[in-house]
Amino acid sequence: MSQENLAKTRWLVVADVVTAALVGVAQAAERAISIRGEFHIVLAGGNTPKALYERLTNLETDWSCWHIWYGDERCLPADDINRNSHMATQAWLANCPIPATHIHTIHAERGAEIAAADYAEQLQQVEMFDLVLLGLGEDGHTASLFPDQFDPDNPAAAIAVHNAPKPPADRVSLTVRCLNGTRAALFLVTGAGKRDAVAAWQRGDPIPAAAIAVKTGVDVLLEPVCVKENV
Repeated sequence: MSQENLAKTRWLVVADVVTAALVGVAQAAERAISIRGEFHIVLAGGNTPKALYERLTNLETDWSCWHIWYGDERCLPADDINRNSHMATQAWLANCPIPATHIHTIHAERGAEIAAADYAEQLQQVEMFDLVLLGLGEDGHTASLFPDQFDPDNPAAAIAVHNAPKPPADRVSLTVRCLNGTRAALFLVTGAGKRDAVAAWQRGDPIPAAAIAVKTGVDVLLEPVCVKENV
């Protein structure tokens, strides 16, 4: 991770990550819709984003302007409960009037290679995201970009991931380059198990999460238990 990237990373320790993220998403949506008439958001998987999505159902906004994208997906049947798209649908998308044509699913059930190529083509519809939501794994991974397996300079938009250290082994992920094509990036980090990954990031270790670099800077929402003392 470059010192420039590290300097543009804002570590925001908050009592309630979900509430803080809700405010961030609402503000980003309002700004994008008022300026450009549409809001392109990239979703993350995981329990903390799920809690956020459940609360987004009650957001007062013009849902017709929203476009939903996914940062990664697992190569499982479309209705598998471990799919990110399934989780987001059940927690939120099935309960709000975002047009179906604005929900851009990764069809990972077709296989990683085919799904990655298909999603790369879909991504040509958007010049730049307005907000990318991301999580942080205990090993420092984000989306399905894992240590020792990702290329921060890959020019593609979406890639097939094989031999992932977490099941399932086959996945589809947006690349660093694609994720960095956003006006704002927001990490949601909860749990004491993330302390080592956060410390590595703050030291400047080259973990995948640290490769996310946005011109406006990256915001990392952290629970107090995620931060080691004297780091």
